[in-house]
Order: sequence, then structure tokens, then C-alpha cells
Amino acid sequence: MRWRLFRTRLRFAARLWPRRLPGWLLAAAALASLVVAEAAFAEAPKQMVYREFPLIGSRVAVWVVAQLHLMFAAFVLGVPMFAVIVEIIGSASKDPAQGQRLDNLSREFTKLLLVAFSATAILGALLLFLFIGLYPTFFTYLTSIFFPTMAAYAVLFFGESFTLYLYWYGWDSLKHRKGVHIGLGVLLNLFGISLMFISDSWLTFMSSPNGIDDAGNLVSLWGAVNNFTWMPINIHRFIANIAFGGSIVAAYAAFRFLVSSTEEERAHYDWMGYIGNFIAISGFIPLPFAGYWLGREIYSFSQQMGLTMMGGVFSWLFIVQAVLIGALFLGANYYLWLAMGRIEGGERYQKYTKYLLLILTACFLIWMTPHSLVASLEEARKMGGAHHPLLGVLGVMSAKNTVVNIMILTTFLSFTLYRRANKVSVHPRRRLLKTIQALVFLAAAFIVIFYGIYGYYVEAIVRIGFSVYQVSAVLITFIVVIALDVPLFRKARATGVIRWGKVPVRSQYTLFLVATSFTWLMGLMGYARSGLRLHWHIWGVLRDTSAHAFTPTLGYATLVISIIVAIFLGFIGFIFWVGHLGEEKKHPTPEAAGMLPAAMEPATV
Repeated sequence: MRWRLFRTRLRFAARLWPRRLPGWLLAAAALASLVVAEAAFAEAPKQMVYREFPLIGSRVAVWVVAQLHLMFAAFVLGVPMFAVIVEIIGSASKDPAQGQRLDNLSREFTKLLLVAFSATAILGALLLFLFIGLYPTFFTYLTSIFFPTMAAYAVLFFGESFTLYLYWYGWDSLKHRKGVHIGLGVLLNLFGISLMFISDSWLTFMSSPNGIDDAGNLVSLWGAVNNFTWMPINIHRFIANIAFGGSIVAAYAAFRFLVSSTEEERAHYDWMGYIGNFIAISGFIPLPFAGYWLGREIYSFSQQMGLTMMGGVFSWLFIVQAVLIGALFLGANYYLWLAMGRIEGGERYQKYTKYLLLILTACFLIWMTPHSLVASLEEARKMGGAHHPLLGVLGVMSAKNTVVNIMILTTFLSFTLYRRANKVSVHPRRRLLKTIQALVFLAAAFIVIFYGIYGYYVEAIVRIGFSVYQVSAVLITFIVVIALDVPLFRKARATGVIRWGKVPVRSQYTLFLVATSFTWLMGLMGYARSGLRLHWHIWGVLRDTSAHAFTPTLGYATLVISIIVAIFLGFIGFIFWVGHLGEEKKHPTPEAAGMLPAAMEPATV
């Protein structure tokens, strides 16, 4: 029946099609007609078909390629956002030298995209090939639901590709028409965000299907797209991609800093690394809040899935997550503390770093404390059960929500001290404004700790709502402190200059640590999001009946994720090397290169 329909449409098109149009266009239209017919006649499959990938198996093959594709896509999506923002700030700068430095920095950010964009496209095509070849029945059903969005995805991808190359190769020719060039950058970001939103609908439909009837047939395309976890994933990935892109850019700057042969180059890449780390921290601080929202939506959609995530087979995964996020917090703060050494006048704040370290360490230890312990029978008898008599109380979410908010406040305080390290306020009411800021910090810490303790005395459904109060207190602190900082340090007196490039080498290795931790964390959370479906391709709709229809153990998953991270970092190292290889061996003057002189502070951050 499908072939007869296709043949009828082909003959009808041949009679009506204008003779002057090329034949390939007719063939393309016929092929599109066949695909539409296939999608229209597709029904929820009853008999699943699978093929096996040699050596590593189908699941691992798709797992590796999909995760690599997502990592490169996150980098390609995140970097253009702050590249365009930096270009806009440089274009609006009243200082021509500063504007040129920022423009060159934006250009250097964009240069990293070219090879990464190609890798993203290649991995995406390979992933499509694996889905069609290894999971044909599943992919046919997914196509029957989302075919219009897949067609839109293809169109948007071509638009993103053309816009990226116009944006990059038009940098010099459009230097006197900055508005047009910035417009291309904004369009590039719109294409990228739209692509992310579309692809997120496919993956979230698999975990929280919507817009279909009981038989799995499509009822509402918009309902399938706008499923229960679609918008939380969009926001979470949007923020995470900014943080991830910033960390990779900071790692690139650290690499260039270590291989630089001149003081001017080290100054430039030290500055670039600081900005990359600033972007990573700025995205990382609100990221747990988006994670809370996503977790609440998962609980709302399926309590079984929520319990599996936090109290079932995935509970120990979040202990590993706590270790990685703790490493990110410690690494980001340690970099800021080391960076104070390049600031004349910053030594007056370094005496507080030991107290900040103490707070971060205590919170880190609480966050990574498990609720239940894997113990022998004798150990369990001595403890009186699977829970430690003293430390078991620290393993519940009430304690963990509390300490992560305290860590976020501490990190924000570290950055606040760094920003004012070489500034002395001359505001007539500086004592009052600083007192208000200190009281806001203390009030936020009190609210977070109060609701953390109170959460032990209420039922779970009430305790979950307390996180809203804790998060709100932290966000209000950000807003109030930053708002008061603007008048407080307007026309501030400088205690000295920032000696860019004069930082310990270990600060650059800290940037590598942050980038690696982000990459590892992305892979771990990808495993959690997919693994929550257990033995379902699409939760409650399409069961996985393959030989791999089981949840991988945490040990097995960490091994696969570690291999993925090693492959990705190898690719990123290659991109760094290619970017360095294409530059001239002759070192230009700092003014010609647009590099930041060692004794100049950037006015933008």
C-alpha cells in the first residue's frame, strides 16, 4: 500500500511539475513524499527489531557517540553566547584599545568553534546512522512522532552552519559594519538555541512522554514536544552549556599560557583564562537551582522514577556527583584565591581564604556523606543497621540542600572579594552599604541553615518546598550585593594594578581540573537521565526487549563515562593544537596583536 501511494504521488507530481525545473528537485520531492507517507502510516510498533554492534555492543556504541555529540554540541552552543556578548561590550567601549582587545578575544573564542562544529556534525551523522542501523523499530516510532520537528532541525542546522561561517569569515570585511556582524552572531545563537530546544523534546519525550494516546499514537505534536520535563531540561542545559563552554575556553587559555614564550602572551592568556573561569562560575552557581526544578518535575511526573533517582539504584551516583561538584567548587575558589596574588592590594583579603576553605571543606564532606552504607553483616550489626548512628543524619536531602546553598554563597563571597581586591570605595556611605551587604549574607546563611534543620521535623512533601525558600534567599543575596556594589565602587580609588601573567603555574592546572570535572559531570548526568527509564525505550510506552534491557551498574557506567571523557578531551586537545598550529611563529607586538599589557586591568569584568 505504501509503495502504491508513493508511485501514485510520483506520477501525479511528474504530470504537474514544470518541465524547466531540474530533475534532482523532483527526486527530492518524491523522496520527501515517501518519508512523509512512512511517517503517516507508522504506528506504535509491536515487534521490536534490534541489531548488534560488534565487540562493544549496541548500547555502548550509541552511548559513546551520543555523549560525545552532546559534549561537542554543548561547547558549540555555549561559546557563541559569550563570544557575541564580549564583541558587543567591545563595540560599545569608549576606549579604542580596550574595544580592540575585546574584539580580538571574541574572535579567538569563535576560532575554537570551527573544528568543534565539524566534529559535532560528524558525530551527529554517525549517531543517526547507529539509530537507524541498530534500533530501527524504535527510531521509526520516534520519527513517526517527531518528523516535522526533525525536518525543522535539518533546516535550522543548515542555517546555523551558514551563519557560523559568515560570522567567522566576515569578521574583517564587516569591521566597519559592526551592527551587521553582531546581528550575525545573534542569529547564530538563535539557531543554536532553537536546535537545542528541538532535540531536547526528543530526549525528554523518552522519559516523560506526552501528546499520545494509550496505544502510543500521536494525538498532539505540541503536547509531545512540551512534555513534563522539556522546559526544565532546556533551562538546565542552557545554563550548563554556558558554564561548560567557559570552562573549556579557560582550559584553552591555560594551555596557551603554559606554551607562551613572551610576557605579553602570558598576560593575554591569563586574562582570557580569568574571563573563561568567570563565565564558568557565573553559569555554575545557578545550575543547582535548575537541577532542583528538573528533579521536582521528575517527581511530579512519576513518583516511581523520582524514588529510583534519589533513593534507589541511582542514589550512590549522586554521591559521585557530589565529589565532582565539590571539586568544581574547590577548584573555582582556589583559582580566585591564587589570582589575588596578581592584584596589588589583594593581600588584605587573602587572610580570609582559610575560613572560606574551612566552610567549603565542611560542606563538601557533608554533601558526599551517603545516607546508607555498603557494609558487611558484622559492620551492620555494630551500627545497628545500614545507617551510621551519627553520620546517617547527614545523608538526607535536607542536609545536602543546605550545604550546597552555603557553598554557592561562599563562592559568591570569594568572587566579591576578588572584584574589590584593588579597589577602595570613596562613597560617603560606604560603611552603611558594606554593613547591609554583610547582613544580607548572614541573613541568607541563617535562612538556609534554619530550613535545613527544620526539614528534619516535617514530612517529605513539606521538606521539598523548603528548597524554594533556601534558593530564594541565595538569589536575593546575589541581587542585593551586586546592586549595592555598583554605587559602592563607582569612582573607587585603586590600590594598584593587576599584573596579568604574574600568577603561579598551578592556577592554570586548576583550570584544567575545572574543565575535566565539568566534562565528567556531564557524562555522569547523561547516564542518570537515560538510566532512569530502566527497561523502557520510552517510559511506559515502548519497552526495551533487547539483550541490553537492564540498568548498567555504577561501576560499569563510570568506566564507560571515563573512556568518553578521555576521548572528548583528546579531541579538545587536538582542537587546541590546531588553533595554535595555524598561528604565525613570529610574535607581533602587544598593540598589533591586541593583547592585554601585563599591568592593565580589563574594565569589562
